[in-house]
Amino acid sequence: MAEIINLNRARKARQKAAAAATAATNRLLHGRTRADREARRIERERADRHIEGHKREDDHD
Repeated sequence: MAEIINLNRARKARQKAAAAATAATNRLLHGRTRADREARRIERERADRHIEGHKREDDHD
């Protein structure tokens, strides 16, 4: 005799596996590593400081 399976569990397991595969694909396509995010943040802060240092000061007192 065949093994009895819970159809709801089987359906949910199939959906969970599909979602995990989609998530893995999205991580590869859109994800950035922590090091990439940190490097981008540091670069942006350095550029902001550079531009701020070159701004004129207005003396309209």
